[in-house]
Amino acid sequence: MVLLVVLVVIALLALAALGFTELMLSEREAAELSVRQAQARACADSGLEFARSFLTQDAQTMQESGGWYDNAEQFRGVLVRDGLLAKDRGRFSIVAPAQEDGRFAGIRFGLEDESGRLNLNTLLLADRTQEGSARQILMGLPGMTEDVADAILDWIDPDPEPREFGAEAEYYGALNPPYAPKNGPLETIEELLLVRGVTPQLLFGADANRNGMIDAGEPDPQSFIEADNSDGSMDRGWSAYLTLWSLESNLRPDGTPKINLNQDDLEKLYNEVKEAINEVAATYVVAWRQTNQAYTGDQQPTTQYGELDFEKKAVRTFANVLDLIGDKIEVQFKNDNQKKVLESPFPNVPLVMNSYLATIMDHLTVQTAQVLPGRININQAPRAVLLGIPGMTEDIVDQIIAQRQPDPAQAEAHQKYEAWLLSEGVVDLATMKALMPFVCGSGSVYRAQVVGYFDREGPDARIEAILDATKSRCRIVFWRDMTHLGRGYSREMLGIEAAE
Repeated sequence: MVLLVVLVVIALLALAALGFTELMLSEREAAELSVRQAQARACADSGLEFARSFLTQDAQTMQESGGWYDNAEQFRGVLVRDGLLAKDRGRFSIVAPAQEDGRFAGIRFGLEDESGRLNLNTLLLADRTQEGSARQILMGLPGMTEDVADAILDWIDPDPEPREFGAEAEYYGALNPPYAPKNGPLETIEELLLVRGVTPQLLFGADANRNGMIDAGEPDPQSFIEADNSDGSMDRGWSAYLTLWSLESNLRPDGTPKINLNQDDLEKLYNEVKEAINEVAATYVVAWRQTNQAYTGDQQPTTQYGELDFEKKAVRTFANVLDLIGDKIEVQFKNDNQKKVLESPFPNVPLVMNSYLATIMDHLTVQTAQVLPGRININQAPRAVLLGIPGMTEDIVDQIIAQRQPDPAQAEAHQKYEAWLLSEGVVDLATMKALMPFVCGSGSVYRAQVVGYFDREGPDARIEAILDATKSRCRIVFWRDMTHLGRGYSREMLGIEAAE
């Protein structure tokens, strides 16, 4: 009996020891996995900090380093944690959607300019420029309808009155459960799911893991019934076209404020323009401010400039920097008995404009703000966003996509500004002036999708952040963890060392 009891006790102790060992092994594996998960997150965080540091550099240094747009050398498979074994080597890659013919196609290694998207929180500014523009811009999105567009605008506008096809508190209050419309700026794009008519299918498309591609196991995008997706424009849904954070810097390339053409001190204006451009331009700018209207007579322009009377007050202001182009004005110089006609030193001749457009856009402005919100970057925006811009036609959009250079590191100097449409003859001067309130050539806020991973095995981390580079110190204005959606890309695509 004693021996039997001893055997039972020993067996129980052995089972207990086995159970304890298995538990400790599980705890050890969990601890190792937790450590590796933390390391993968640290790799992703390193990538985000690298992007911040990269954007803090001046434009020339960034360009010499390959630029922010498509730069596999700087942003693909960057080694953060080295190791003898592939499973110990940690890396990060920064990915962004690529485009082909103005539609999303594949990925590139770099950042995404938020100004290439439609800023919902600045839509109401478009209505101030031109009535009905906000709805028109939204209608460019594939699958958008007037009732959904008006419902979105009613959600963000401050007044309680519904638009023609919109919805306000009366509609949302009748729902179960009831809730009130925001009547203010959105905080996240996902908030649109509260708006009448906006569905997850419309907002996110078939790209469930948000990697910009339709992978095996994701819904067939051609089966969507809420939007025509024959061209693939709704694979990623509306979220791929929308933002809340786009801004552009209104500073000179060296970071100093631009010259305000509408400032009150005309002598100061003259001296600033003279220093930045030349004396002829400075004289014309001040004389233009001191005259009521353009000269339409037949008197020949003079090339003999006199002394300006800075005591004479300005009688008009520039609505647009492009008002400088192509005009003639009549002016009477100080101590001169007769009026003379001055011709603009900036001729309205396509291609010739390439010699001066970058200079005037670099240095001159009609805005006092150093940061401008919400305009759409014609060099980056996809076709769907471009088509919604008031004044755009399909022909203009086709020419933009055919002639633009999305990578600023490879673009000509004049192409960093929206006015290249004018200098390249895509549009005329009047059309360009009408487009200017809605478009820009570059932004200063960027989206980074960073993946932290190991060369082999192990967990991954994936984060998305919005980086505001309008200030000298780049800051994060939005951050989200996307790890739950998976790595999204194969390790070979992201970049690893050759197989051992």
